Amino acid sequence: MRSSILLVSLVSAGLVLSGCASTEYSNTSKGAAIGAVAGAVAGKATGNHKNKRLAIGAAVGALAGAAVGSYMDKQEKALNDELSGTGVKVVRDGDKLRLDIPAQLTFDINRSDIRSNLFPVLNDIAKVLRDYEKTMLVIAGHTDDTGAYQYNMNLSQARANSVKQYLLAQGVQEVRVETQGYGPNYPIVPNTSEGNRALNRRVEIHIEPVVN
Repeated sequence: MRSSILLVSLVSAGLVLSGCASTEYSNTSKGAAIGAVAGAVAGKATGNHKNKRLAIGAAVGALAGAAVGSYMDKQEKALNDELSGTGVKVVRDGDKLRLDIPAQLTFDINRSDIRSNLFPVLNDIAKVLRDYEKTMLVIAGHTDDTGAYQYNMNLSQARANSVKQYLLAQGVQEVRVETQGYGPNYPIVPNTSEGNRALNRRVEIHIEPVVN
């Protein structure tokens, strides 16, 4: 079955205004960051990944266009029900979903191993993902700006991979999952304090429908 994967994900991010002493992010900078991440993730849906996209459609099937909205509505409700009280935010953007996992659940500085208090949250996420298998996942890893740039790029990829491996162990099909490390490039707050840097050490899970 031929299918295409909608992989344009929006990531909440911001850039510090060049030459400005303020720690607030401008809407223009946020928009530029969102566009950059969207473009990078969208690249996973290009011809370079044609065989993988076809494999996903063959493995899990695909949704007809008219059915997408209802399918994602139900998945959104299931995620909200399962994750109620955990602090994880379920964000809807059209027919796409994004899971924002709070920093206190994810990673310590310079570490890619998942904190134990994230395990039950990922178990709940995996349960819904198994029930709604006609979706593709992009797991995006992020770091703060401590240390060398390339080190942080590698660390963010390792963090995304850690979440992927945990979800696979819970029965999520590997063919559905992509990962991407963004290092310190897309902070959600300025890296001006340890508290802010902790917020930027995060993973976001983007959920996209597999569509005919």
